[in-house]
Amino acid sequence: MSSENENREISKEELARMIDHTLLKPEATYDEIANLCKEAIEYNFFSVCVNPFFVKFAKKNLEGSNVNIASVVGFPLGASETYLKAVEAERAVKSGADEIDMVMNIGLFKSKDFLNVEKDIREVVNTISPKIVKVIIEACLLTTQEKVIASTIVISAGAQFVKTSTGFNKDGATVEDVALIRSVIGPNFGVKAAGGIRDFETALKMVKAGASRIGASKSVEIVK
Repeated sequence: MSSENENREISKEELARMIDHTLLKPEATYDEIANLCKEAIEYNFFSVCVNPFFVKFAKKNLEGSNVNIASVVGFPLGASETYLKAVEAERAVKSGADEIDMVMNIGLFKSKDFLNVEKDIREVVNTISPKIVKVIIEACLLTTQEKVIASTIVISAGAQFVKTSTGFNKDGATVEDVALIRSVIGPNFGVKAAGGIRDFETALKMVKAGASRIGASKSVEIVK
């Protein structure tokens, strides 16, 4: 299945509204988060993506803007207990998060315990419904067949997006993975490409392959 954006011209302004402007490094400071929010407002990015601790602070800095807030759950390993993932998601939403990017339990998936992988995702989805849930499958750790299975599970669990990567592992988003995920989940769900996207040309390739959202820390460089 080809992407609807494959042959369409996409402006930098349009691309900006597809970007989650991201700062998840452990050493991020208040000043850096404030600057992230300032840049998101200036360049009209879709959202900022921050660790749960900074959600309230980001919300304050984004007051009066149309920039959303995404936060992460079970990040970056995905190995937290399901109950804790659900609580973390719930608290992030109560603090002001509009969307949650959760990490799939990769060890559980590799163990082929697909039923509990789906339950893990569904618990978070149900806890914060109708908020958007993006599920990170960490594609660089999966075979092609596993990427297909993981994408199917994400959608079956009620989430709205399949996300390629945390950006904290050995590789990030690839055009091939984005195209594969899009072909599996069809046109009605989201695909978020994240990890290693640092320029406009790479971001554009991801969108043309089927990405409906881009996660990037180099967002300003991408749109400039």
